[in-house]
Amino acid sequence: MAFLDSLLPYLREFNFASTALRLFLAVLFGGLVGLEREQKRRPAGFRTYMLVCLGAAATMLLSQYLDLLLSTRWAGVATQVGARVDVTRIGANVINGVGFLGAGTILVTGHQEVKGLITAAGLWASACMGLAIGAGFYECMLAGFLFIFSSVKFFPSIERVFLSRSRNLNLYLEFEGAQDVGLILAKVKAMGLQVYDVDPDYGREGPGPHATLSLRLPKGMTHTQVTAALSELACIHTLDAI
Repeated sequence: MAFLDSLLPYLREFNFASTALRLFLAVLFGGLVGLEREQKRRPAGFRTYMLVCLGAAATMLLSQYLDLLLSTRWAGVATQVGARVDVTRIGANVINGVGFLGAGTILVTGHQEVKGLITAAGLWASACMGLAIGAGFYECMLAGFLFIFSSVKFFPSIERVFLSRSRNLNLYLEFEGAQDVGLILAKVKAMGLQVYDVDPDYGREGPGPHATLSLRLPKGMTHTQVTAALSELACIHTLDAI
């Protein structure tokens, strides 16, 4: 601990060693998060996360460098022209820019299901981690990496357990014709399910007749039981939980 107490202040200073270390850490931790996403074949993977984190760290380093120059070597000129650098504003622009990048990964599928939100949030969080690295806030960097990595690696399993036990269920169905909606709803009500919402589309444009159902399950009934029972209807071609 005594070694770290003497080393950390030096690494928080603005020098070549700390600059190289911060950029290396941005590549390392951003790449580790991206590598996990790459394995799952997500839109943004290893290189994307690595570059986002590296770019954010470099931006924060640049803001610190400009602030240092304007307060030392360029102090006279800065005073004459009234120039100054707001470090926080440069970092804020990184967050805004990554927001546009993340928005490009979000899409709505033909099943009326939103995809890419986790990828967009991961890119945003990776950029924030990069800003912390560039600022030399190593404690935040380490804690942030652990939580970001855990959220994309381990938390999905926990999320699936909670969702499987939820009494709310959204279903996307494709069926033969408009007349089948009544048959499907009759089956749903016969099972004791409460219908929150029905959003039918009879296929005048795009795919054939389909609908999205929002259901409330009675106690003791599972999502698997509901989907298995509805799958027995011959009129249903596609059935997905969303």
